[in-house]
Amino acid sequence: MKFRDQLGLVRRNMKKNRMRVFMTVLATTIGCAFLIVLASVGFGMQKSMQEELLSAQKLNEIQISGKETDAGFEQGNDEQIKELEDTENVAAVVRRSYATTTGQTAAKLGDRTADYSNPLLTNMENEFKANLKLDSGKAPKNDREVIVGHHFAASLLTDAERKKRDEQAQNPETAAEEPEGYQGELIGKEIVLTQTEQINGKSETKSWTFTISGITKAPAKDYLQDMSIYISDNWKEDMQGLAAKSDAADEVEQQEYNEIKVYTASVEDVKGVTDSLKDKGYLVYSITEELENMNLFFNAFKAGLIFVGTVAVLIASIGIFNTMTMAVTERTQEIGIMKAIGAQPGVIRRIFLLESAFIGLLGAVLGVIIAYAVSFAANFAIPLVLGAVSEGSMEGVDFTFSYIPLSLVLIAGGISLGVALISGLRPAVKATNINVLSALRREL
Repeated sequence: MKFRDQLGLVRRNMKKNRMRVFMTVLATTIGCAFLIVLASVGFGMQKSMQEELLSAQKLNEIQISGKETDAGFEQGNDEQIKELEDTENVAAVVRRSYATTTGQTAAKLGDRTADYSNPLLTNMENEFKANLKLDSGKAPKNDREVIVGHHFAASLLTDAERKKRDEQAQNPETAAEEPEGYQGELIGKEIVLTQTEQINGKSETKSWTFTISGITKAPAKDYLQDMSIYISDNWKEDMQGLAAKSDAADEVEQQEYNEIKVYTASVEDVKGVTDSLKDKGYLVYSITEELENMNLFFNAFKAGLIFVGTVAVLIASIGIFNTMTMAVTERTQEIGIMKAIGAQPGVIRRIFLLESAFIGLLGAVLGVIIAYAVSFAANFAIPLVLGAVSEGSMEGVDFTFSYIPLSLVLIAGGISLGVALISGLRPAVKATNINVLSALRREL
């Protein structure tokens, strides 16, 4: 018997008991959909966590917190920077220092003052080697040019706007909009950076004038605010000199470098560089290590969810077994006739396995469609519900509650098809063992 004829026989037999086959397929569909939807929660959580990590840090970035030596713990210094730059596969070493850790620093543009400016003394060349992106403008050409963060303009407020904002903060029920800050063009504008310290009980102020040459790109997440001012580290001695004389200088340790970040030539080099720096005593953190630990946890978590979902498919397999067993019993005489005219046992077994496989495959396809619909509905509805319950506090939070990758579809389809074949194997074997004479004598 040709394979096409076997398929035709399977279709004809399944049409005889449409309701029974329909209920069996329905049970398989529900089991497969349950497996996918349940496991998609784990995939969704993993995807959201990975995106959150990747938005906060670059893949080829390694953060340095200091170095353990025989003499004890050392903060970042020039000697360490030289050693880091000489490390194989290191493309750039970004080191940043704060203008002051003791006094107050303010940035002014005309009659506007930036409330939350964050002056960073850094090496501009290495910043761009580390792939610092500009939204507009260009890299500084001299020490008098600076780069400002994407939200720096929004932090520039007049006294009237600041008063309005403070009043609104005290009365949040008012419908007044928050001040938008400076709305003009920043490129080419001059800002005055002032630093105030308490020296011998007296307030002493020093100021510097810089020209804005570029504005950084917006952070990956809407809730992240970049109000930094990137200044050449050639001003480091001048700016930190006033802080060293302040009354609080003895109480607060002025670090040589507050942030040190190593950038590798490629993502593939991160692990090797990380291990090399650890061997040298550096305290490091890289997102690849975080991802490895996180993926290990989520792989175990997803395996557990898939196992629980598989139980539902196994329950559905009971229906497939009963359906196929009844099919063999009902078609005993037909099987006897096929064997009498020379049908091989393998052909008979294949016919029943094809029937059970068709039930499993059809259930898997319908289950995948339903699972995608449920996943889409969950990702659409759950944020709305949480937003309503939390009164808008979820605004700006991007979280994937359910994610169905192709691998999950293949796993669920494979489990459904495999369980269906196993469920139909015993009835198929039973069909091949039917005695021809007994089957032919059986009355219709």
